Amino acid sequence: MEPLGSAKKVSMNRCALLQWKGLFIEAEIRPEDHFSNDTAVWCGHTFTCLGPDGKLVDEFECSPARKCYEQL
Repeated sequence: MEPLGSAKKVSMNRCALLQWKGLFIEAEIRPEDHFSNDTAVWCGHTFTCLGPDGKLVDEFECSPARKCYEQL
């Protein structure tokens, strides 16, 4: 059985300002550890779950199609 969320395809065009708490944890990922599907993200412009355009922030929507997008 695959971990939850592992089947998602994330665009390589993600916004540079998309933030996730996993970015701030200095820990090695070990295969024997349980998978965490903690996908709570926020915008580096607004520091909320909404971007400057008022739309929700996530790893799929924060793409070049949005005016607030910044290339990674």
